[in-house]
Amino acid sequence: MKPFAADLYPAIAGLGVSCASTPPLTRSAPTPGGNFLNAMDELIPNVDVPEGIRGNWRVERFTVSDTDIEIENLRCMFKAGMGGRIMRPGTYTRLMCGREIVMSDTSAEKRDHVEAVRRAKGAVLLNGLGLGMVLNACLLKPEVQRAIVVEKSSDVLALVAPHYDAKFENKVQFVLADALEYTPPRGLRFGMVWHDIWAFICSDNLESMKRLHRRYSKRTEWQGSWCRSLCEIHA
Repeated sequence: MKPFAADLYPAIAGLGVSCASTPPLTRSAPTPGGNFLNAMDELIPNVDVPEGIRGNWRVERFTVSDTDIEIENLRCMFKAGMGGRIMRPGTYTRLMCGREIVMSDTSAEKRDHVEAVRRAKGAVLLNGLGLGMVLNACLLKPEVQRAIVVEKSSDVLALVAPHYDAKFENKVQFVLADALEYTPPRGLRFGMVWHDIWAFICSDNLESMKRLHRRYSKRTEWQGSWCRSLCEIHA
């Protein structure tokens, strides 16, 4: 097993992240937290899912400029709980539902999933597929043997799942179901369970987070929910 230790990823290992969503990255001006961002890109690579449209959903590339980054980083510095969500210029991928950005593979969003990927081992269960960024990062780890992904949108599955089916062959199982209703196979225990079924950071998410955590409390060694700590800040 390749451990996730401070000598391998000092920037991430020293951060203590607990927030519980590939075209080559084009870098330009220096960005705050550069060492951390480099380590995070190694742990969670940018996705290489092809662009496409299915129903009201689409996967598309987009570019973030230096000016965009300056404005966004300043905004995050002064917003409660958002100081660590620093970004840098580059070309990224996002999942859109209509005009709403559901998720992307920017560094700001990668940060939210660091702890889940660090903890991944054995069999993992991911509630919510999105772009498959966390799935990809987990299955690239030699200590992860298999993954079950629960996704309630058939359009998202049609857009994203075939790419990872081909990439990882028999290591991933996709389930079309509502995460709040899905029951995993009897007797199967997970090394990590990650819940990421929400489009926005909102205190309203906390009730469903608690429900999911109760459901898997005896089925996994570790579990977390996307940006749970930030939701609690805004409660």
